Amino acid sequence: MFKDGLLKGKRILVTGGGTGLGRVMAEEYLKLGAEIYICGRRGAVLEEAAGEMMAAHGGKVTARACDIRNAGAVEELVQSIFDEGPLDGLVNNAAGNFISRTEDLSPRGFDAIASIAFHGTFYMTHAVGKRWIAAGRKGSIISILTTWVWNGSPYVVPSAMSKTGVKAMTDSLAAEWGHYGIRINAICPGPFPTKGAWDRLNPESTNEGMEEDRFATNPMGRVGDMAELANLATFLMADGCEYLTGQTIAIDGAMYQATGGNFYNLHTWTDEMWEAARNAIRGANEKDKAARTV
Repeated sequence: MFKDGLLKGKRILVTGGGTGLGRVMAEEYLKLGAEIYICGRRGAVLEEAAGEMMAAHGGKVTARACDIRNAGAVEELVQSIFDEGPLDGLVNNAAGNFISRTEDLSPRGFDAIASIAFHGTFYMTHAVGKRWIAAGRKGSIISILTTWVWNGSPYVVPSAMSKTGVKAMTDSLAAEWGHYGIRINAICPGPFPTKGAWDRLNPESTNEGMEEDRFATNPMGRVGDMAELANLATFLMADGCEYLTGQTIAIDGAMYQATGGNFYNLHTWTDEMWEAARNAIRGANEKDKAARTV
């Protein structure tokens, strides 16, 4: 879809770039000539992903472990990158989410989502943006949101609140930083199957038949293809649309318009189904924790 070398000379940081949607976008940028930095909490996963991407496509991918919930760690990471050369783009992809009845949430559960999706996204945007401003450089920032920023979603309230806050940041900074040549946009993917999302938002033990029903309500009758998301992320990062800023774009097959695109259908779940979901999510979290300690 894009000419070879479209992003040659650009240096782009993708948070959560070792897996899922983040890796897909990072790999597409790499194929089009960009130098890539990926960050996340699991250093071994990042190093493996970086090695695989370079083996497949050449170029340069640098993996940096960083907990974006920690503002100091974000500052240290971004400064270390700028010490090697300025960034041209940032993709705020790192996030966390799980389904839960809101009355069952603990403050710790709420903070687990908000500290990444809300605070971490701002820390990263602020750290990169202020360096561009100080250096008089243009730049492009893309944040990965959800369609819930327009209508909310039951059973994922911390995510809905956090992502809506990031949309407000997108709208606000597009106006505030536009005269610096800094563009801020956001993408709201619909159902794109990634392991992290599926394990926490569609636990297998409670999801028999639900997945098929969910996609049957999508006007296009399918989930998204990863290449489609990568194409949109490339368009927004490239230089050919420099007048486009402050926009939040859904890519969901019109699911949001048709059904609201959220988790209202879970209102039919029983206590037993919620307990099974909690156990499945807890298991997924334990696997991630074990992987980070390897």
